[in-house]
Amino acid sequence: MSQLLNILYVVAGVVLLFGAAVFVHEFGHYWMARRRGLKVEAFAIGFGPKIYGWTKDGIEYSWRWIPAGGFVKLPQMVTSDALEGGKNADEPPLPPASPWSKILVAFAGPFMNIVFAFVIATVIYFVGLPVLVNPSIVGYVDPESDEAKLGIQEGDRIVEVNGKLVDSWQDVQMTTVLARTNVIPVVVERGGNRQTYSLTARVNETLGWKMLNLDPKDHPQIIDVLAKSAAQEAGLKAEDVVLSFAEVPIAGREQLISLIERRGGEETEIVVKRGDTKVAIKITPRSDPTAKVGRIGVMLGSNTDTVYRVQKPGPTPWAQISDVLDKTWSTLSALFHSKETGVGVKDLSGPPGILAMLAAQLNTDIRLALSFLVLLNVNLAIINLFPIPVLDGGHIMMSLFEWIWRRPLNVRFVEWTTTTFAVLLISFMLYVSFNDVTSRFGLFKSLFRGETTVESGSHQTEQAVPVAPASEE
Repeated sequence: MSQLLNILYVVAGVVLLFGAAVFVHEFGHYWMARRRGLKVEAFAIGFGPKIYGWTKDGIEYSWRWIPAGGFVKLPQMVTSDALEGGKNADEPPLPPASPWSKILVAFAGPFMNIVFAFVIATVIYFVGLPVLVNPSIVGYVDPESDEAKLGIQEGDRIVEVNGKLVDSWQDVQMTTVLARTNVIPVVVERGGNRQTYSLTARVNETLGWKMLNLDPKDHPQIIDVLAKSAAQEAGLKAEDVVLSFAEVPIAGREQLISLIERRGGEETEIVVKRGDTKVAIKITPRSDPTAKVGRIGVMLGSNTDTVYRVQKPGPTPWAQISDVLDKTWSTLSALFHSKETGVGVKDLSGPPGILAMLAAQLNTDIRLALSFLVLLNVNLAIINLFPIPVLDGGHIMMSLFEWIWRRPLNVRFVEWTTTTFAVLLISFMLYVSFNDVTSRFGLFKSLFRGETTVESGSHQTEQAVPVAPASEE
C-alpha cells in the first residue's frame, strides 16, 4: 500500500511541477496579450478533452484532463492560421497587431519562466537544499600509469576539473566530457593540501566520450548471478565488485545499468575486482525483446549508500541561476564542438528523460525536485528564445523584420517556414524521446527502487544510513 501511495505521489508531483513550468510560460503570453489589447480566443489549464469550461469577455477558459501545462490561442500572432487551420470565414478580420506588441507577447512567456525560476530558487534558499554526499575520492591507481607517476594516490580527492569545482564523480565525469580539450587541469586534495595536475583524458571508443584515467573508490557489487544468464556464461560471480564497463569507470548502480542497456547484443569488456585481483571479462548483454535493452542477469547491490545532507540556508537565488546558466552554456558549447567533446544529439533528453529525472528527484526529496525545476524553467526560457520559427524567438525575429521593413512578412513565407520548422522540431523531439526510452530505460525502472537518506540539519549532522536494497540487471 505504501509503495502504491509513493507511486501516486511521484506521478502527481511530476505532472503538477512540470505542468507548472509550462503553465507559467503560457500565462506570460496570456497576461501580456491582455495588456496589449490583443484578442485572446482561449486559455486552458491542461491539455486534451475538457473537464469544465466557461466563457468570459469572449475568452473560452477551460480545465482539461491532462494537467501538464496549458495553452493560449492568440489569432493575431503570426503562424496562428497555419497551425490552427484558419479562421471562420463569417468572422470579420482582426486588426493586425503591431510588431512591438507581438515582440512583447512572445518574450513574456520565457520571461515568466525566469521569474518563476527565481521564485523557486528563493524558496530553496530558505528551506535548504540537500547536497549529495558522494565525494570524488580516487580508488585504485595503476602504479605504471601516468597518473601514478605524477603522484596521484588512492584516497586522494578530486576537488576541481577544468576550472570548475566538483563534489562527486558524476561532476568529474560530466565536466571531463564537456571539456573542449583532452589535456585537463585537475586539482587533487590530500591531507588538506592541494596540487594541480595536467591529466590527459582518453576517448572511450564505445561511447565517444572523454574520460579521465582514474578510478572511483566505490563501486556496485554483484550479489547474485542468475542461472543461464549472460553473466553466468561470461564467468561473473557473486561478490564481484564492478570497476568498469565499456572502459567507463563505474561509480554507481544506475550508471552501470544504463551502460548495459545501451550494449544489447554487443560484446563488451567488464572489469571486476574479485578478492584482491582485477579481472577483465568479455560479456555480451542479451537484448530484452520487451524493453529492447541489454540485460546480463545479475542482482546488483552497492558497497556504498546514497546520502544527502541539507545545506541550510541553501545557495542564493542568483548562485542557483548562475550555476544553471553555466551548465547550459557548457552543454551547448560541447554540442557545438562535438568533434572535440564527443557530445552529440544522441546525448540529449526529450520529455520522457526530463520527466524521469524530475520523478527521480521528487522520489528522493521535494527540494531536489524544486532545484531541478529551476534548471527546467531557465532552459525552457533559453530554448524558446532561439530565433527559430515556431519558437518564441522566431516570433520575435519575424516581428523585428516586420518592424524594420515597416510591412508584414509574406503570409505564405511565414506559414511555410513555420510549418517546416514545426515538423523539424517535432521530429527532433521524437528522436531524442526515442533515445530516452531505449537508452535510458534504467532510469525509468529505478524510480521506485532503492533507498536514499536525506539527513536533516546542517552539513555537520550525522545519522545512521540504511543499506540500499539490491536491484536486478
